[in-house]
Amino acid sequence: MLVAPGAKPPVCRIMDYGKYRYEQQKKDQEARRKQKVIQVKEVRFTPGIGDHDFNTKLRNTRRFIEKGDKVKASVRFRGRAITHKDLGREVLERLAEELEDVAQIESRAKMEGRNMFMMLGPITEKK
Repeated sequence: MLVAPGAKPPVCRIMDYGKYRYEQQKKDQEARRKQKVIQVKEVRFTPGIGDHDFNTKLRNTRRFIEKGDKVKASVRFRGRAITHKDLGREVLERLAEELEDVAQIESRAKMEGRNMFMMLGPITEKK
């Protein structure tokens, strides 16, 4: 193993390669153990959602974000409801407003086909 490649002449160390590989595997394993896997959960709404249903989905969304997952909040427009995109946008904005203490908006509400969606993620602390 090369210890000091910039020195004149370069300094090397003779070592047991099997032991070196074993130690590297242990380090990689430890790094994987400490890694946080972030999942994307989806919560679906409709433009004319009732207050109780909204609060239930709000509670689930809050739980997902506090656990560290990202949330894709989507509004599905069915039939003629597609003409009232403003209602769907209001639902998503209300959700973001209710969750502003624990979540930040990663992407604003946008249409994709018959669905409007918005990405929310946990608030990251800036150091």
